[in-house]
Amino acid sequence: MSEIIGGGAPGGPAEADLIKDATIETFEADVLAASMTTPVVVDFWADWCGPCKQLGPLLERTVRAAKGKVKLVKIDIDKNQMLASQMRIQSIPTVYAFFQGRPVDGFQGALPESEIKNFIDRLPQSDGAAGAMGQPDQDYVAAGEAAFENGDVTTAAHLFAQAAQTDPENVAALAGLARCHLALGDKDQARDTLAMIPEAKRTDPAVASVEAALSLAESGGETGDIAALEAAAEGAPEDLDKRFALANGLLGAGAMEPAIDALLAIIERDRDWHEGEARQKLLTVFEALGQTHPATVRGRRRLSSILFS
Repeated sequence: MSEIIGGGAPGGPAEADLIKDATIETFEADVLAASMTTPVVVDFWADWCGPCKQLGPLLERTVRAAKGKVKLVKIDIDKNQMLASQMRIQSIPTVYAFFQGRPVDGFQGALPESEIKNFIDRLPQSDGAAGAMGQPDQDYVAAGEAAFENGDVTTAAHLFAQAAQTDPENVAALAGLARCHLALGDKDQARDTLAMIPEAKRTDPAVASVEAALSLAESGGETGDIAALEAAAEGAPEDLDKRFALANGLLGAGAMEPAIDALLAIIERDRDWHEGEARQKLLTVFEALGQTHPATVRGRRRLSSILFS
């Protein structure tokens, strides 16, 4: 749990939020999410580091003097070696400044107080106070989308949750959070999150996309050995049941584009196979990916070519 660190006068809740110790478990909340509205300075230090002991009190004093325009998070690299490795910390003290979920400035080594003040003064601001941005929930959503696209599903989930906390009816936030739960393998939580979206907003494309992805996850069956499924399908090209099993296996493994190819191969051989089951599943895949996704665009083009040739 994050705690206020020593050095200054006893602090109440406001100061406890201004200067914190953080760990790899709290980094998302204390740095990434918090920086969506207020710049966060992160000090990587260690107890054995002499320059760190010189820099730390100066950082704390300068942050307090900024009166809420910036926050300070301190990370002991000995206690958080994995986080230090992820941040590529090679020497200490190292200081990074984050704003809106991204590092925007930094320095290494102990600096005099005047230079620390200049460093903090040049950080971007959100019209001064935390929460002063017009629609902070939209910024959380944008950062969540970026994190999800980069494969950082846990961070994305936290950011979407922050947006939903700001606006409990934010469709993009709730749909994004449901998508994260689904990506993490928790189908029940994904469905429960979707249920929080008001009925009047269920027609939103983001909701339809997650519902389609959830439907695929629930109907795909076991992933199985993809190599074995591929070998079975290739060994019996006329057996469309084996090709459909391969498509389901690929979908279960998250390999959407190869699954599209497998489904299109079925439709190409028999447009109405199993009363259009392959075509219906293909349309569900398109819905899950979103209509503007490159794989959807290519797949729809190929489907049209097959159906109207």
